[in-house]
Amino acid sequence: MIELRPLEITDRDQFIKDNQEAFNYGALEEFGMCDDHFEEDGQIISRETIERSIDGGEAYRIMCDGKPVGGVVIKVDGDRGNLDLLFVSPKAHSKGIGYAAWCEVEKLHPEVMVWETVTPYFEKRNIHFYVNRCGFHITEFYNSHHPDPNDPDGEMGEPDKQFQDGMFRFEKIMKRD
Repeated sequence: MIELRPLEITDRDQFIKDNQEAFNYGALEEFGMCDDHFEEDGQIISRETIERSIDGGEAYRIMCDGKPVGGVVIKVDGDRGNLDLLFVSPKAHSKGIGYAAWCEVEKLHPEVMVWETVTPYFEKRNIHFYVNRCGFHITEFYNSHHPDPNDPDGEMGEPDKQFQDGMFRFEKIMKRD
């Protein structure tokens, strides 16, 4: 059974470490360790970036049978929602946990009519997940020739260099009965 539990302050550090582990997993699969996509201390996503996401949104632990297996951070503004972060521990991949967690997010905010998210171009697993499992559509590809208009200075900024190489933007328009 999958449950979203609000992130507790006492779990914040572990949440950040678990997020970094999950993001590093995809980058390691794609590039190996000898690559300039990693930031300080060998992280694909900085602690600062994750903290900014947590502080600016609603953060939840993904729990499976009472144990933490991932996390999600969302932002909701009226009928629009942004999936800022979604991660599942690599040890728990391919068990339907991410999809079940996404379904819980949708139930949590039935007022949202359009969900949006982004993922790096190299995260094939994420692209498959958002498009083929969750029903998102790729709507844009941000890169050095077509920067994100909502992020003119690069919200990720330096040192999040890997995001300058290209990010897919996804949207999911909710169908209500």
